[in-house]
Amino acid sequence: MAKRQKNKTSVFLWAGINAEGQPTQGELEASNAQRARAALRQQGVRVKRLRKKSKPLLPKRIKPKDISIATRQLATMLGAGIPIASSYAAIAKGSDHEKIQEVFKEIQTEVESGTNLSLALNRYPRLFDDLYTNLVAVGERSGNLDNLMEKIASYMENHEEIKAKIKGAMFYPAAVIAVAFIVTTLLLLFVIPQFEDLFSSFGASLPALTTALIAISRGFRDHFLSIFGGIIGSIVFLVFTYRRSEKMQRGVDRLSLRMPIFGEILRKAAVSRYARTLATMFGSGVPLVESLNSVAGATGNSLYSDACSNIREAVSTGRSLSASMADTGLFPAMVIQMTTTGEESGAIEDMLNKVADFYEREVREAVDNMSKLIEPLLMVVLGGIVGTLVIGMYLPIFKMASVV
Repeated sequence: MAKRQKNKTSVFLWAGINAEGQPTQGELEASNAQRARAALRQQGVRVKRLRKKSKPLLPKRIKPKDISIATRQLATMLGAGIPIASSYAAIAKGSDHEKIQEVFKEIQTEVESGTNLSLALNRYPRLFDDLYTNLVAVGERSGNLDNLMEKIASYMENHEEIKAKIKGAMFYPAAVIAVAFIVTTLLLLFVIPQFEDLFSSFGASLPALTTALIAISRGFRDHFLSIFGGIIGSIVFLVFTYRRSEKMQRGVDRLSLRMPIFGEILRKAAVSRYARTLATMFGSGVPLVESLNSVAGATGNSLYSDACSNIREAVSTGRSLSASMADTGLFPAMVIQMTTTGEESGAIEDMLNKVADFYEREVREAVDNMSKLIEPLLMVVLGGIVGTLVIGMYLPIFKMASVV
C-alpha cells in the first residue's frame, strides 16, 4: 500500500488592504507563498507584503510536562464528549508551543484518516512512551479512552512532581558550588594580584598562608586558559560519552545509588516509579508480563530497568511477581511483603499503589529534610573558602599593625 505523503505547511506573515480599504495584517498557514496569496485574495485582501515566518535558532523542545498538561486537557475534553480529532485540533490551536501545534495537528490528521490513536502516537516514541501508547490502546479496545486518559494524566502529573522535587534538591548545591567557583576565580584573578603588588613593597617575609595563596594565584593566572579549557573540555567529553555509552550510564546509575543522602532518595524514587507504573498498567487491564516492559523504561535507573527485565522473564515462566522481585535484591522487604499480600488477596493494584504512595511521601520528606540540612553546610563551605582567601590576604597587614 502506498505511503500517504504528509502535507508540509509553513506560516507566512502578511500585510495588505482588506475589502473595506483598511490596512490589515496577520499570519496564515499554507504550503507555499503562491497558495498563501491565493487564499488571501479569496478573503478579499490585496497583499502588499508577504514573507515566510522564520523559525527560531533554538526551537523549543517538547518536555514531559508539556505532554502532561496536554494529556490533562485531552482527558477533560474526551470526558465532555468531544471527538478525539477535535480535541487534538483544539489543543493545537490553543497552544503557543509551535512543536506541539505541529505534532498535534499531524495526530489529528492521522485520526481523521481512520488511524487508531495509539498507532498515531507510536510515530512519536520520544514524546509518547510504551506506557502511554499501551494505555491508550487499552482505552480504545475497551471504549473507555476518557477514563484511561484521566489515569495517564494523573500518573504523569505525579511523576513530574516527584522528578521536579529531586531536580530541585540537586540544583541548590550545584548552584552554591558554581557560585563558590566563580567567587574564588575572581579573587584569584583580580583581587589577590592587587595585594601581591602591595606586599612586594613591604620588604618582609610573608605568612605561609599568604605565600601559598599568591603562588596559587600566579599559577591560576599563568594557566587560566588551559585550566578553563580543560574543565569545559572534560564536561563536554563526559556528557558526550555518557549519552552514547551504555556502560558509562550503568556505571553512573550504580554510583548514584551509593551516594550518601542522594542515593537513598534516588532508590526510593525508583521504587515508587516502579510500583506506580506497574499498578497503573496492571490496573488498566494490561497483562503483567506486557506491563513490565513499560515499567522498565519508567524507573529512571538502568539497574532497576535491568531488574524489571529479569522479573518479566521470571514471571513469564510461572514464577510469582514477589519472588521475582526478591531475587533482584533491589526492593525493600516491605515492598516484597506487600506484593505477596496483593498476590494472595488478588489486590496487586491496590497494594502497589500503597507502596507508591508511601515511597513518594518518603521522597518528598527526604528532599525537604535534605534541603534544610545541606543549606547551612554549603554556606559554611562557601564561607570557609572565601574566608580563607580574605584572611590570607590580610594576615600581613595585621602582622605589620602588631609590629607598629
